[in-house]
Amino acid sequence: MPMNRLYALAQNYARQIGEASGADINTLPLTTNGIGKFSISPPQETALRLALMENNWFLPLITTRDVSQIRGQVIDVGNPGVFTGRHPDKRFTKDVGLSGNIYQLSPTDSCARLPWELMSDWIHSGTTDEEFVQLVAEFTLRTFANDMVRVGFNGTHAAVSTDLDAYPNGEDINIGWHQIAKNFDTLHANPATPEQDRIPGFTPRVMNPGAGSLVLGPTGDFKTLDAMAQWLISATIPQQFQNEPDLVLLIGADLIAAEQFRLFQEADKPTENIAAQMLANTVTGRRVYVAPFLPGKRMIATTLPNLHLYSQRGHQYRRAEHVQDRMGFENSWWRNQGYALGHPMMYGAIDESAVTIEAEAP
Repeated sequence: MPMNRLYALAQNYARQIGEASGADINTLPLTTNGIGKFSISPPQETALRLALMENNWFLPLITTRDVSQIRGQVIDVGNPGVFTGRHPDKRFTKDVGLSGNIYQLSPTDSCARLPWELMSDWIHSGTTDEEFVQLVAEFTLRTFANDMVRVGFNGTHAAVSTDLDAYPNGEDINIGWHQIAKNFDTLHANPATPEQDRIPGFTPRVMNPGAGSLVLGPTGDFKTLDAMAQWLISATIPQQFQNEPDLVLLIGADLIAAEQFRLFQEADKPTENIAAQMLANTVTGRRVYVAPFLPGKRMIATTLPNLHLYSQRGHQYRRAEHVQDRMGFENSWWRNQGYALGHPMMYGAIDESAVTIEAEAP
């Protein structure tokens, strides 16, 4: 395939995302290689966010929004609890949001590189020019969207320089939801923490009594997944929130597989047969999601809108161009991004390191 056609198609794609940025196309750094770094307008930031949500089924279920500041107070408009009452001397009110719940954004750089060899294969497969542009867009959006969810479940810290070999699930890219809950536990366990940084009525969010100490299996601490889930909810979710209609369970694939094995082994029992059929949808009466990139032995009780993902408004940049030294077409998105829990008391989890799945008897 002639390189000039490869360049022409990539430049067409670069021009399209440049035109979508909302800026005058004549002011953008368009070259024969593609388009250099440029900022995108707030409306296009929203359009990009919506496009990303279409490329990972989990993203539309959580709270994603743009914020003005790199650091600020988390405001959760879906705050659980009772907001109705009366007072003998004045109107009844209850504040939305919690003191001590702060979000922090970190510089985040995503770059999906399409090797020339792969792009050549796409073109030789008979794709039209428009189909080629669509393939590049879908590949890029899918990789970016997947990373956003992956870091949300696995992120532990925001390193100055990331290392994919040491942290293959992006643990060092940002602080994800599970680590945020752990950090709240550490903060509240420290007697020196000032009162203004504490959440009223706080109790530990992540259950981890010791490595491998919680056993799921016939002779373990929890014989069934229902029992484990019920214990988690009772231990971590405040009583007034336990019957929230939006409370769901996020369960790792290893736990689901172990429970399916147990149920199918006992499928001759009517109750177990029914439970096996329902497992894909509910556990202990709550809806179940096997979320992408969730560690296999982790279990979470929360509401999906309680998982927040923020990007800073007006500080997002794109780049899409050929890079000769790396023999590929690179598509980049730079932004300040971070994670938060809308209401920390609505997040309870069993840490995967604490769980052992007991071997089933043959």
